[in-house]
Amino acid sequence: MEDVKYSISAINSPSDALGRAVETRFTEFCKNALSVDEETFTQAMKLFKDSKHLLLTNMSGVGSGTPEEAERFWFAFVLYSIKRLSERNEDEVKQGTYEKGLTLCQILRVAKINIVDFFKELPQFVMKAGLVLSNLYGADWEKRLEAKELQANFVHLSLLSKYYRRAYNEFFLTRDANGDSQSAVAGSMGSLSDYHRFGWLLFLALRNHAFSRFKDLVTCTNGLVSVLAILIIHVPTSFRKITFQDSPRFVKKSEKGLDLLASLCNIYETSEDELRRTLEKANNVMADILKRKPCPASECKTGNLDGIDTDGLVYFKDLMEDSSLSSSISILEKDYDDAIRDKVDLDERLFVNDEESLLGSGSLSGGSVNISGAKRKIDSMSSPAKTITSPLSPHRFPSPSHANGKMAPTPVSTAMTTAKWLRTVISPLPSKPSPELERFLSLCDRDVNNDVTRRAHIILEAIFPGSSLGERCATGILKNASLMDNIWAEQRRLEALKLYYRVLEAMCVAESQVLHASNLTSLLTNERFHRCMLACSAELVLATHKTVTMLFPAVLERTGITAFDLSKVIESFIRHEDSLPRELRRHLNSLEERLLESMVWEKGSSMYNSLIVARPALSSEINRLGLLAEPMPSLDAIAAHINGGLPPVPSLQKHETSPGQNGDVRSPKRVCTDYRSVLVERNSFASPVKDRLLAFNNHKGRLPPPLQSAFASPTRPNPGGGGETCAETGINIFFSKILKLAAVRINGMVERLQLSQQIRESVYCLVQQILSQRTSLFFNRHIDQIILCCFYGVAKISQLNLTFREIIYNYRKQPQCKPQVFRSVFVDWSTASRNGRTGQEHVDIITFYNEIFIPSVKPLLVELGPDGATLKSNCAPEVNRNNDVQCPGSPKISPFPTLPDMSPKKVSASHNVYVSPLRSSKMDALISHSSKSYYACVGESTHAYQSPSKDLTAINNRLNGTRKLRGALNFDDADVGLVSDSLVANSLCLQQNGSCASLSGFPYGPDQFWI
Repeated sequence: MEDVKYSISAINSPSDALGRAVETRFTEFCKNALSVDEETFTQAMKLFKDSKHLLLTNMSGVGSGTPEEAERFWFAFVLYSIKRLSERNEDEVKQGTYEKGLTLCQILRVAKINIVDFFKELPQFVMKAGLVLSNLYGADWEKRLEAKELQANFVHLSLLSKYYRRAYNEFFLTRDANGDSQSAVAGSMGSLSDYHRFGWLLFLALRNHAFSRFKDLVTCTNGLVSVLAILIIHVPTSFRKITFQDSPRFVKKSEKGLDLLASLCNIYETSEDELRRTLEKANNVMADILKRKPCPASECKTGNLDGIDTDGLVYFKDLMEDSSLSSSISILEKDYDDAIRDKVDLDERLFVNDEESLLGSGSLSGGSVNISGAKRKIDSMSSPAKTITSPLSPHRFPSPSHANGKMAPTPVSTAMTTAKWLRTVISPLPSKPSPELERFLSLCDRDVNNDVTRRAHIILEAIFPGSSLGERCATGILKNASLMDNIWAEQRRLEALKLYYRVLEAMCVAESQVLHASNLTSLLTNERFHRCMLACSAELVLATHKTVTMLFPAVLERTGITAFDLSKVIESFIRHEDSLPRELRRHLNSLEERLLESMVWEKGSSMYNSLIVARPALSSEINRLGLLAEPMPSLDAIAAHINGGLPPVPSLQKHETSPGQNGDVRSPKRVCTDYRSVLVERNSFASPVKDRLLAFNNHKGRLPPPLQSAFASPTRPNPGGGGETCAETGINIFFSKILKLAAVRINGMVERLQLSQQIRESVYCLVQQILSQRTSLFFNRHIDQIILCCFYGVAKISQLNLTFREIIYNYRKQPQCKPQVFRSVFVDWSTASRNGRTGQEHVDIITFYNEIFIPSVKPLLVELGPDGATLKSNCAPEVNRNNDVQCPGSPKISPFPTLPDMSPKKVSASHNVYVSPLRSSKMDALISHSSKSYYACVGESTHAYQSPSKDLTAINNRLNGTRKLRGALNFDDADVGLVSDSLVANSLCLQQNGSCASLSGFPYGPDQFWI
C-alpha cells in the first residue's frame, strides 16, 4: 500500500480551494491507502465535509500544529468515529458475512500516527466535532464511541504486557538448556518465543470469552497469573530458568510437592480462590477453542509435573509440542480475528509484536499514566482526567520485599496489593449493619434500619448492574461470560456494601461523641448523605479493581448526585477508615482536585444552589446561564430504571456525553432553570491527607462542626455561630480550598518560568480578587484558565517580557495540563461588548483573554500597579463592584500561603538525620533497582497498609539495626529516638505571616493589557 502524500501548497489559497484540496487528500487516504468499501467511504466523507471547517480553523491546535499533521490526525479521527458509530447489520454479523473492515491499528499505520499521540489528540476532535457527531449519530454518540474506555484499556494492556513479559522472562528461557533455540520473533525488547506468544493469545481469548464487559485490571492480572501456571505446567523443562526444589520464589510446599497455585498467589498477591476459578475458565477456553481434551494432572506421567502437587491441576497432552504449538497459535489468532471482526478496537496482539513505532512513547492523561516507563500515578487509569501532583502527597508504590520473593513494585503489583486490602480487610465483614450501627439507626426519631438497607440495595444495584436480558447469551462460552458478569457485579456490590456499613458506623460513633447524643436523626435520615457515602464506597471498589468500563464519574450518574455532593463526604470518609490504603487515599484526593479545578464550576453543579444563597448578587447571572442543579431523582425512579421497561431518569443518563454549544465534553451534571434548595458544604472542607501540613489562617484552631451541618439547609444558621448561614460558611471555605489549589499551581508555574516572588504574590492576589469580586469569570471554566490569564495580565502591567506562548509552553509541562484548558474556553458573548458576537461558544485562551478577561479584570489589574489601592491597603478587597460583590463574612485578601519547603530539614538535634518531601523529579531515580535501596521514604509503606509512624519505626530500626547492608549505618547511641509524625510536620510546615508582601510595578499604558 502506497503512502499518501500530503500537499499543503494550497494553504495560502482561498478557503474553498483549500477545502477542496483537503477533500481530495481525504479521498486518496480512504480509497488508495486504506481501500475502504463504498458505504464506509460515503459515511466518512459525510462526516468529513460536515467537520471540515473545524479542521481548517483549528489546524494549529492539533498535534504539533502543522497542516500536514493536523490533516492526518483528522482523517484518523473521522474514520475511527464512523466505524465505531455507524450501524451494523446484525444479521450479517451473526452469519459471519459482515465485512471485517478497519481496525484502529490499520488506520493509524497509514496515517503514520502512534497510539499514544492518537489518544492525546482525540479529545480535541471530540470537543470540536461534538455537535456534528451528535447531529449525525444521536445524543448517545460519545457513549458508543467509547474513547475513554478504549484509552484506559490501552493503558491497562500496556502495563499488563510488561508485567507478563517480566514474569515470563523470570521463569523461562528463549533457548533451551541444550542451546537449541525455539522459534522466536525478534523485537526491540528481545526475542519473544512462541511459548510467550501462545500465553498472550490465550490471555486475550480468556478476556474475550470469559471476562466479557468487566475487564478490570485485577481480574486481568488473575488471568495472566493463570496463564503463567499453564505455561509452567506445559512448557518443556529445558526452557525453565528455575527449579522448584531450591527456588526462593516458590515457598508453598507440602508433602506431595510444590503447591504451584499457592506459590504464585504468594508471589503476585492474588487470591487463591480467584486464581483457581480463573484457571478453570482458562482450561475451558483451551478445551473449547483448541478442541483439546483435558485430563487430571495426577493421572499424567510427564517430567513437567515432577515435584509439583498435581491435586486440582489439569494437563493437556502434547500442548507445547512443536508439531501442535504452531497450530494452536494459528487457531488462537483466528479466534481473535473473529472476536474483533465487527469492532474498531485496538489489535491487542501488537503488544507481543513489538511494534514500538505504533505503540508510541510518552504518557497519557497529562502525565498521570506513563506508557514507556514504570511511573506510578496509577489513579488516572480509572480516572483518565488529569490530576495535580501535590508536594504534600508524593506518589509512591507500596514496596514489596524482594527477600520474600516479591516482585519489585509496578502499577500492576500496586493494584494487586490494594485489592488484597479489599479482600482481606473488607470482604470478611458482615453484609448487614453491625449491632452498634443498628443501635444508632434504631435510636433515630423512627427506626431507619429498613430504609438504610433498602437504599443501599437499590443504589449499589444501579452502580453494579448485572447482565440485562438483552445482553445474556444463549450458548457456549458466551453464556459463561454473561454469568461471569453477574458474579463480578455481585462481588463488587458486596464489597461496597460492607465498606459503606463499616465507615457509616465509624462516622456515627464520632458524631455521637461530638454531639454528646446518640440520636442522629438529621444525618441518618438524609437521602443525599447516604447516596454520597454509597457512591464513595463504590468508587473506591471500582478504583481498587481499575475497571475500564466504569470510569469516574460513573458513580455520580448512577446515584443521582453531583460532584459537589460527593465532596462533602470525602474528608470524613478518609478520617473514619484508618485501614484505607494510600493508593485509595490518593485516589480520593485526585478526585477532590478534579472537583475543585473544573467539575464544581460546570453547568448543573449543586455548588451554584449554595452560591445563589451565599451570594445573592450572582443569582441573575446563575439563572441566566441556567447553572443550577435539578432535584435529585427519587429512589423509586432509580429502582424502576434498574427493573427495566422504563426510559432512564434524566440524572442517570451519561451527561458527560451531551455536547454543549460546540459539542464540548461535559462532566456529569443535572441542570434546571429554576432555583431549588439543596444541601451545602460543611464547615471543614479540607482533605486530611493533603492538608495535614497546611492550615488556612482564616480557620486556624477552629474545630469542625458536627457532620450533620454539612447536609443542613443552605439558609439555616451555621451551628458554629458567627451569624453566617450554612451556605455562606460552606462557600467561604470552599473558596479557601480553591485558593490553596490555585496557590500550588501558581507556585509551580512561577518556579518553571523562573519568575520573582513579587510576581507570584501579584498573581495570587489577582486570583483572590477575581474569585471574590469577579466570581462569574469562573463559571463554566477551569481554574487554570483564570490562572494563566492572571500570569499574562500581571506580566503586562509589570512590563515583564513574558509572552503567552511562553506561558502555554511551560504550562504544558505541568502535571495537570490538559490541552483543552488553553484551546477551549467557554465564552458567553451576550456579556461581552466587543465584535458584536452573540450566543455561546468555546474559543482559545487568547481570544478569551482579550474579549472577556481584560474588560472585566482591568480595574483589578490597575490596583496592582504602583498607584493602586490594593497593596497600599494590605490587600484589602474592593467591594460593591458590578454584580460580583463579596458576601458578608468573606475572608479578606491574604498573602500567598506558605507552602512546604522542599529543602531537607534536620529533625534530630544530636544526629545528622534530615527529612524532606519527595520531589517529583526524583521519582524515577528512587524507583529504579540500582538506587532504591539507598533511600527511605516517609509516606511509602515498608509493608502493606502501614501508617507513617510505623514506617518511621521500620526506617529507624533498619538504620539502627545490626544487619550490615553496604556498610554500617549506626548513629552511635542505642537509644536514638523515633522521628515522630509531628516532628516531621513541624519541620516541613512554616508558620504563616500576617501581612501581604509589598509589590512594585512599572508605568503602563491603557492598551498594554491586551495581546
